[in-house]
Amino acid sequence: MNAERPNSDRHHGDGGTGGTRTSAHGSPQTFTVSDSSRALTTHLMEQVCDPQNLVRAYRRVRANKGKPGVDGMTVHALADWLREHHAALTASLLDGTYQPQPVRGVQIPKPGGGQRQLGIPVAVDRLVQQAILQVLNPILDPTFSNSSYGFRPGRDAHMALEQARKYVAQEGRQIVVDLDLEKFFDRVNHDILMSRLARRIGDKRLLRVIRRFLQAGMMQEGVCVAREEGTPQGGPLSPLLANLLLDDLDHELERRGHCFCRYADDCNIYVRSLAAGQRVMDSVVRFLEEKLRLRVNREKSAVAPVGERKFLGHRLLLNGKLGIASRSVERAKERIRQITRRNRGVSLAQVIVELNLFLVGWIAYFRFAACRFDLQCLDEWVRRKLRCYRLKQRKRGKSMAGLLRHLGVSRQQASRLGSSGKGPWRLAQSPPVNRALSVEWFAQQGLVSLVLKYDSLRH
Repeated sequence: MNAERPNSDRHHGDGGTGGTRTSAHGSPQTFTVSDSSRALTTHLMEQVCDPQNLVRAYRRVRANKGKPGVDGMTVHALADWLREHHAALTASLLDGTYQPQPVRGVQIPKPGGGQRQLGIPVAVDRLVQQAILQVLNPILDPTFSNSSYGFRPGRDAHMALEQARKYVAQEGRQIVVDLDLEKFFDRVNHDILMSRLARRIGDKRLLRVIRRFLQAGMMQEGVCVAREEGTPQGGPLSPLLANLLLDDLDHELERRGHCFCRYADDCNIYVRSLAAGQRVMDSVVRFLEEKLRLRVNREKSAVAPVGERKFLGHRLLLNGKLGIASRSVERAKERIRQITRRNRGVSLAQVIVELNLFLVGWIAYFRFAACRFDLQCLDEWVRRKLRCYRLKQRKRGKSMAGLLRHLGVSRQQASRLGSSGKGPWRLAQSPPVNRALSVEWFAQQGLVSLVLKYDSLRH
């Protein structure tokens, strides 16, 4: 694979691995993993079991809520359990005998189709994982690449998008190598992952417990299935372990001088030509499959102009701006359809409350995109869905006509609309209904306007 920048090969010192790597902004960054640094991590389990660390872990698990695991214990019952079993829990962790319980397997639909496998640990295992995470994160995270943005403190998707935008707008890298890892969290090789962790962590007890978490069975439909690979999403440790494994990919891309952004298992590499992009794709696929034993989804991966691909729900435009990917708008509409289902049997006021919760969060995420026209169209579509919902609540034509008269529609027009054979979706677009259930009327009901919210966030 031809490098897009001069190589900055890492050099390996005696007794460990380390060297110099180039950050996303071109500055040299030194990292070292030596025998002496591993020696400093031989007593981490004492830090895990520190009472203050466990209290912090409990508060985080309690705040995250979450469903019960296979034992049925809720996070609210965890405090009572800890009062009775705290001493036994810490003793089993300190002597390395702690045994996690199986996780509860749950499948949820993926936005692009298919199913995503989640593994829900029991509340106690979540507490232990969170306590381990709080100790490992300060050790591992500083060694990760500056081009990695997912599930890291002080980093988020908007930072990844800003860096990607700079690659396109300022450096003229208008071709993207878009890599899609097939069922990444389900394919993680335990031996490779543990070898990466053992490079940096010297506490054998901690390593044993983490391997047991990886190998804990998964309970599905009453049957406990053994797991030989994968770190299912759902546990606090999974994102950190995923970043640790993919840090090898980051280091390799940096060694070759490439410009890239990675958010969890979503990795985009920016180059200047399709030919260079294809060479990068072929070489990186070989590295992932041969070195990390991960599988690349060749149908979803591609080398293409940046405007033809999406990254974190956005499109990168050649003028240096961000746009909303069409698929992101469709996913928003799917969620809005669920909230405004006509057979829900809840009041319009409650529907508007639920819509506002979704819309405010959605537009906050896309606030940096140049998307005002898209939002105007979506605002109109949302109001039409709500008009349809309100009309559907008046099941009989006479009742519908009465509602329209109450909202200022003339008796003649209201009677004609009430006796019409058209469905609510078509009636919701008629001029009299639009005037009755106007933009101002919806504002009075408290409906958030995406356009107005977008303008306020931008300014």
